[in-house]
Amino acid sequence: MFPQFRLRRIAPAIILAAVAISATSSPSVAHAKDAFSACDAEAGLAVLASPISPWKGMPLRIIFTAEKPLDGVLSLTSPDGKVAVTSKERHGGPPYFWYADVQSPSAGTWTASLTRDGASAECATVKREFAVAKTASAPPRATSKSVWPIRGAWTRETENLYSAWIEKLFDDPIDAQPSWPALHQVLRDPTRNMLFNAMGLGEDSKKLIMKPDCADLPYFLRAYFAFKTGLPFGYSKCTRGGGGKAPRCPQWFNIQKEDSPQAEAKQKPIQSASNSLFGVFDSASVSESAQRSSSRPQALLPGFGYYVRTVVANAVHSGSGRTAAADNNTDYYPVPLTAETLRPGTIYADPYGHVLVLVKRVAQTNDSAGVFLAVDGQPDGTVARKRFWRGNFLFAQDPSLGSPGFKRFRPIVADNNGTLRRLTNAEITKSPDYGDFSLEQSKLGVEDFYDRMDDVMSPEPLDPERAMKETITALEEQVKTRVTSVENGRKYQNSGGADVAIPSGPSIFETTGAWEDFATPSRDLRLLIAIDVVRGFPDRVARRADRYAMPKGESIADVKSALNQTLTTEIASRKFSYTRSDGSQWTLTLKDVLDRSKGLEMAYNVNDCVEIRWGADPKSDEASTCKRRASSAQQAKMEDYRSWFHDRRRPVRQ
Repeated sequence: MFPQFRLRRIAPAIILAAVAISATSSPSVAHAKDAFSACDAEAGLAVLASPISPWKGMPLRIIFTAEKPLDGVLSLTSPDGKVAVTSKERHGGPPYFWYADVQSPSAGTWTASLTRDGASAECATVKREFAVAKTASAPPRATSKSVWPIRGAWTRETENLYSAWIEKLFDDPIDAQPSWPALHQVLRDPTRNMLFNAMGLGEDSKKLIMKPDCADLPYFLRAYFAFKTGLPFGYSKCTRGGGGKAPRCPQWFNIQKEDSPQAEAKQKPIQSASNSLFGVFDSASVSESAQRSSSRPQALLPGFGYYVRTVVANAVHSGSGRTAAADNNTDYYPVPLTAETLRPGTIYADPYGHVLVLVKRVAQTNDSAGVFLAVDGQPDGTVARKRFWRGNFLFAQDPSLGSPGFKRFRPIVADNNGTLRRLTNAEITKSPDYGDFSLEQSKLGVEDFYDRMDDVMSPEPLDPERAMKETITALEEQVKTRVTSVENGRKYQNSGGADVAIPSGPSIFETTGAWEDFATPSRDLRLLIAIDVVRGFPDRVARRADRYAMPKGESIADVKSALNQTLTTEIASRKFSYTRSDGSQWTLTLKDVLDRSKGLEMAYNVNDCVEIRWGADPKSDEASTCKRRASSAQQAKMEDYRSWFHDRRRPVRQ
């Protein structure tokens, strides 16, 4: 059962325990019906408690979320009436949230209180009580009707809790550049993951393995949260588009309607970019082929692992995010470009096959521009955080590429008979919990899209020089992220990795295996676009002078000239190092990267040495340690494909 909550002088907050235990458990999310319903409507409050059955042997973790930017303090009071911990720090925006935990709670009744400034007397304090047991309760059990038991529904409140969980999971200072070898490294960190071991099964301590690529990452995060909190989950099988048409999703499955391996074997498979890198609660003693040929394990934890690793990961791909904006049969739907709708958990699908997940919005201040931060997965399993800018978030309008842009997971609801289905676009528009379906992005040109995003991130005029430096910083982050990718290729070579066949045509951007893991055509195309953005920033300021706080007494031409000087100085002073073929370090500047743009048009081949992959002149001292080159046949192929990189445009799928 869920922890019991008693309400005292409180608004009817949405209450969500971490997960349900049995099919007869009470719902995990329940709207309280009491005299203070107006308070709930005013604040949009919700609370998430972990673990599902609190006991003194596990930390007690609490998140309160609010729809509006309230000023308040979260406190946890122990059974003896003493305040054990308080948290004045409000995170997010929107949703807004407070977090507090007690590492060793004593047995008895604990009270979580959110005291709000400026609220009416009857709404000033929200309290929830949690019974902390002396011993651990029985862990949850599987059900035969679903991959995991469903206890609640996706609503604005549960969406807000999902957003808060995402933001805390990847939180770091804005000037940090966090990166993890795999998603499971983040989920194993109890200081980040408030759902760590929430089910009482030690589930996050049992060598959990999660290594999604960019297309799988949103699904892995959504499935993990839904599994732990007892919410519905589903996914589509989609085409990749082509012939001038966007991807379509003719099949939809969910945790009550599974796509069995036997049924899948009878169908012509829909091409997927995912591969067998993904494991969750994996066992080295069970081969991948054996797992694929068997049905989902019936035990709750192994069943979840099999479902995510084998079923979901091998079904979804980047086309799942590029479906047409008005299509109803999709996993995602497009949202308007506003600070209120671009919340943590929102995905960004670019037109060329990359997918990112928003994790935080940093509001504009007097000293800095506003920023959106996102994470993405790479074929090698790396998960890294990066900021929104033109170099990372590509945008284009072409029917054959589908509809790119920001999208959210389509809500899954249960009909009266319990059957799961997805809300249509019209239903989302009318829903009081959502109401954010929009075709706005599909009507914007490229420049209009980026102009609109500038306005959303920084409503007030920006200092042009500071904005120039922040753009250079974004490029610097992108270059340093590429260092890791190229280094992974070097390690592959040094471990005796065989030559990798180069795919033909557009497949260089979307194949599987070692080429996908260690070659960098998509990353390098984005890097070249980013270089153009930095070079063209002074011209952009001149074009949109009204967006910038232009210095008094200076003409647009004066400001542009000063920005070009700033550009020259900054790129020459910013340095980074990479590891050469012999293990020695070599230092480059951002200026070197910009100067090597032409070389970087053919620097993505894993069969080339790292020196060539960083654009070094083959006759230079830098390249003297190079011992490996792609074959002449592969180099000829790359020369044929150079125009895609030179023109900064990925070829359209035929």
